[in-house]
Amino acid sequence: MTRLTGRRILVVEDEALVAMLVEDALLDAGAKVIGPAATVAEALGLIDQDLPDVAVLDLNLAGETSTPVADALLARGVPFVVATGYGAEGLPPGHAGVPVLAKPYDPDDLTLAISRLCR
Repeated sequence: MTRLTGRRILVVEDEALVAMLVEDALLDAGAKVIGPAATVAEALGLIDQDLPDVAVLDLNLAGETSTPVADALLARGVPFVVATGYGAEGLPPGHAGVPVLAKPYDPDDLTLAISRLCR
């Protein structure tokens, strides 16, 4: 199992069940979870309160694009992985090099992707 001990990870996901699964996987790997945030406004507020080391970002939040969150993370130098059912084609402009996890994904793949970003 990949260890993320002490890493502060923002979870931005609007589907409660998926958010719980992501949170469980990250906690099991030793991370501190910030959120989960279900809206852009909530995610931006969390970023301002407690800047994460890394983030997991769903692109579509109940019909709202999470591009403002991606832009805020990029502006603050916070790496993130996009977890989406849309694939890399759905990435916002300017974020083409961001790692993408296609939904549904294995929790081990998530922790591995995050550990790569933490290096």
